[in-house]
Amino acid sequence: MTYRDNIIIFFLSLAVALSIASFQSTPGYLDADYYYATGLQLVEGKGFTEPFLWNYLSDPVALPHPSHSYWMPLTSIFSALGMWITRDIRFASAQIAFILLSAFLPLITAKLAFSFSKRRDLSIISAIFAMLGGGYAPSLYTTDSFVIYMVLGGLFFLSLRVERLWLRAIILGVLSALFHLTRADGTIWLIIALIALLMLDKLDNKKKSVLEIGSLRMRLPRPTPSMLLSIVLVLSSYALFILPWLFRNYGVFGTPLAPNGDQMLWLTSYEQIFSYPAGNLSINTWLSSGVIEIIKTRIWALKQNLAVIIVVQGGVVLLPFIIIGARYFFKKNSRSLQGVFSTDLAESSINKKIVFMGVFAWLTTFVIMTLIFPFAGARGAFAHSGAALQPLWWALAPIGLYCFVGWMAKKRKLRLEKVRYFFSNALIIIFLFLTLGVLWVRVFSASALIKSEGSGIPLYTEIEEMISEDDDISHATVIVANPPAYFLASGRFALAQPYGDIQTILAIAERYNARFLILEEDYVVDGLKTVFNAPTEWEPLTFLGEVREAKIFLIERE
Repeated sequence: MTYRDNIIIFFLSLAVALSIASFQSTPGYLDADYYYATGLQLVEGKGFTEPFLWNYLSDPVALPHPSHSYWMPLTSIFSALGMWITRDIRFASAQIAFILLSAFLPLITAKLAFSFSKRRDLSIISAIFAMLGGGYAPSLYTTDSFVIYMVLGGLFFLSLRVERLWLRAIILGVLSALFHLTRADGTIWLIIALIALLMLDKLDNKKKSVLEIGSLRMRLPRPTPSMLLSIVLVLSSYALFILPWLFRNYGVFGTPLAPNGDQMLWLTSYEQIFSYPAGNLSINTWLSSGVIEIIKTRIWALKQNLAVIIVVQGGVVLLPFIIIGARYFFKKNSRSLQGVFSTDLAESSINKKIVFMGVFAWLTTFVIMTLIFPFAGARGAFAHSGAALQPLWWALAPIGLYCFVGWMAKKRKLRLEKVRYFFSNALIIIFLFLTLGVLWVRVFSASALIKSEGSGIPLYTEIEEMISEDDDISHATVIVANPPAYFLASGRFALAQPYGDIQTILAIAERYNARFLILEEDYVVDGLKTVFNAPTEWEPLTFLGEVREAKIFLIERE
């Protein structure tokens, strides 16, 4: 890869990012709305606070309250960066950091690909895959953690090649902390970093010892001084970045981690994350749902996550080549592919270790998001967490393609270079059209534009014009499906629609002084469907009217 290659890739990636981002006038969904809104709070000097409440796990006394009790702060900080730099609080400014990261992502991916194969053509193909984004394309440029996780993941695997042990350990510790500051499940990357260092230390120190536990014999690296130093440096650099946030949490919540975060373990439906009051879920309520239901939930999550693997992470057409590329590094007879590459890539121990750690990290994420947190995993957490592996998958796909082409050319006695050229270009074109298809459905098409203009911030802006006419309650709090979006549309305090019935609504209204309830057809919980279907028949509520099929109620209070 030449300097000119890098410049061209960066500016092409930037052009692609700006083109797609220009169609995104609002964040688009709750997660992105949340990070934009909390970034706005930072820019306006209000610190880590929320003038809204999207779940009730932290059980705040009133609004505003301390932010990021569930989600982590780094994405909000990136959202704030663009607004700080431009001194402009519009969404386009909040996108700046994410657009720049997305322009660097193909460079990182190309560097990772080149570290495996030392081939310019494979590196450029990998960069094109990262530039297009596939199933992730619509989400890379909004205020969400996808592109941050991808960049961190690419840097993580590149850092495993740093020769100076002390520097490698420090970089891995810092990256692990940044993973954690981006997502709560990012803590697994600290464990992955420690395992990776142990494996790499084994490469540097060939001596082994045998650990015996009963009849089990395990060959482990000797605890060398270099290994111990690595562990200390990883943990120290991780602690340096993460401890200030944990101390902040302890100061405002009384606990270093998310309040009632253990409730996520015992969900029997996704909507229970919005339960009020918090703290009603436990292992007993989870077990009471029945073993059959518990198993069915995990089978459902497995199906959903497999779809994410095929469509989003594998990009449909890339998945077979990602698998072939990964398998190449573990195949004992990889020399049978002699002539495909100038050297046998699988002979490199560091290549094997990096691919192994990637597969291990992905499997760990998959198991956690399927078996332990099935509802969160199937509703987007697996796609978010798995994004860290995308640079590695995009780097392996061209290797897998060349392995396949080499095998086919050998089998059918074809000219290798000619077949390579044809299949490489065909795969890029197919992936381009698949990416455009995803973007068309979710961003560019008339139906996508109509949907974006009829939901979220645009919808809430229309509703706000309606309910703000009454001066007596013009600043009253609302209960709504997407509180961050309503705050962004109006500046009004907003509460999440709870998992419950009308009595739950009234209890929340009493505690937080809410006067309006907004029910949207696609987001009405089961306990409130009777209210939505018969809006005039509930005496504590006065039906005020509809805006784009969203029904607005005034909560009457004595």
